[in-house]
Amino acid sequence: MVDNIVIQNDEIISVGELNKSAKYLLENNFNNISVIGEISNLSKPSSGHIYFTLKDEQGAIRCAMFRNQNIKLNFLPKDGDQCVLRGQVSIYVPRGDYQLIVKSIEPAGSGNLMQKFEALRKKLDQEGLFDNNKKLKIPSCPKHVGIVTSPSTAAFQDIISTFKRRSPSSQITLSEATVQGDNAHISIIKALNRIINFNEVNPDNKIDVVILSRGGGSIEDLWCFNNEELAREIYSFPIPTISGVGHEIDFTICDFVSDIRVPTPTATAELVTEFNFQFMDKIQDNKIRLHKNIINIFDDLKQVINLNNTRLKSPITLLREKSQRLDNLDIRLQQNQKIILSNKSNKIKMLTSSFSNKNPITKLHLIEERIDLIFNNLHKLLNERLKIKRSLVEKLFKNIEILNPLSILDRGYAIILNNKGLAVKSSNEVANKEVLKARLSKGSLDIEVIKKNE
Repeated sequence: MVDNIVIQNDEIISVGELNKSAKYLLENNFNNISVIGEISNLSKPSSGHIYFTLKDEQGAIRCAMFRNQNIKLNFLPKDGDQCVLRGQVSIYVPRGDYQLIVKSIEPAGSGNLMQKFEALRKKLDQEGLFDNNKKLKIPSCPKHVGIVTSPSTAAFQDIISTFKRRSPSSQITLSEATVQGDNAHISIIKALNRIINFNEVNPDNKIDVVILSRGGGSIEDLWCFNNEELAREIYSFPIPTISGVGHEIDFTICDFVSDIRVPTPTATAELVTEFNFQFMDKIQDNKIRLHKNIINIFDDLKQVINLNNTRLKSPITLLREKSQRLDNLDIRLQQNQKIILSNKSNKIKMLTSSFSNKNPITKLHLIEERIDLIFNNLHKLLNERLKIKRSLVEKLFKNIEILNPLSILDRGYAIILNNKGLAVKSSNEVANKEVLKARLSKGSLDIEVIKKNE
């Protein structure tokens, strides 16, 4: 095989042949090697195999321990464990992945990164950097939100989509920073300082809350958020900060030193938009309730108007009623007149009969004169009463005509109205050049005041 590799140095070979040759060399030269390092990114699929990364401060290598080997383990390895691995270096030919096929694992104490994390956490906790009494209060309705993250991360896109969905009117400013790598903490500190400078330059539009965010990852990916310098910068930061780094199971020093920690980047956006989100719901509820109240008010007003319409009588109806009453009075008067005349006539007949029987000529003449006098007085009285009744009827008709406002307009008068629709009663109520409306018996005119006369 070695001879074949030498010969192939002068030939063009395929990728698969290259990977197979490299695999042969590695497996023969590193077939039983022991390596110490820290386990991270450990996964256990349903096949029963174990896949993880073994690393230290200088490098990392992918590892695979198959089921027939890991069933012999007397402990359960986990992320952060410092272990000694024994196995064979190989290459996974289909992908060309350089890996260590593990035969055995022995614990070598806690992982170095976890030890550093715990040491720094205890140190800062003893100094009071995690004291809840010293944390700033997150504003319930922030007007301007600052975000410290990389614009290319999925976490930033999740935050933006949450703001658009829950509070599209919120103002968002991105202070761009690198959120992974050895110098990422320096980039994050610079991003925080840019926000302070922004507030100094823009006192009327200050950022009143800051979100520190990135998606989940291994402890190595999130290690920049465990930096002591960054932790002290966040502790002394004058603006309330929200830490939304990693997933719910991920914890960093920044989570402890920030004013509040939420499990995911999306949860940070939900926290700062909660007031506006609920406020929009309340506005919608009040809008529906107001609409219903307005409809109810209009329905009540319609009922009142309809009721008043049934109670109101038109002038024509009133005139007809008055006319009918007068007709009834006239009929009763005529009936009374006939009754009186009939009674008087009967009385005259009785007297005439009595006088005829007695035949006194003188008394008869006297009686006739008296009867004539009574008859004339009665006729005169009846005529006077009829005249009074007719006069009363004519006066009622005239009063009705006088009360009709449109009858005044028929006599050539006009009603002058201002631009508010109110009748003008004095020249002091209008101004020169003011346009007024004159209401006539038929139609209206737009007129302009040329001169006022007191």
